[in-house]
Amino acid sequence: MRIPPPVGELLGIELVSLEDGVCTMKLIAEERHSNPMGTIHGGILGDLADASMGMAYFATLEPGESFTTLELKINFIRPFWTGLLVARGRVVHGGRTVGMTECDVVDEQDRLIARATSTCLTLRGEAAAGR
Repeated sequence: MRIPPPVGELLGIELVSLEDGVCTMKLIAEERHSNPMGTIHGGILGDLADASMGMAYFATLEPGESFTTLELKINFIRPFWTGLLVARGRVVHGGRTVGMTECDVVDEQDRLIARATSTCLTLRGEAAAGR
């Protein structure tokens, strides 16, 4: 697995910490990340949260296992323009086949900008090959 993943490199997402089931990532949001109204684009917030949740889930898997995301949901709590964003992803439930993660995206003042959840499917054997 590449850390950060290629999309993270493209957007400027950086890994802060990774432990078993918990991942913190950061992004310096710039004008290039904005939507037509000038606030950070929801897709960028989604990418940041998804990367953090995915890495948290991946960190709980056994060698040879992989996963795919079945569902991703995000709630946008407050607008954000530019500056530091921190995503704190964590595994809520790590079942044998299906797991659930969540992530809070906060600003430098620890104000909640967005909250996301994700359902993940653990892949084993041939299903995990090449992933």
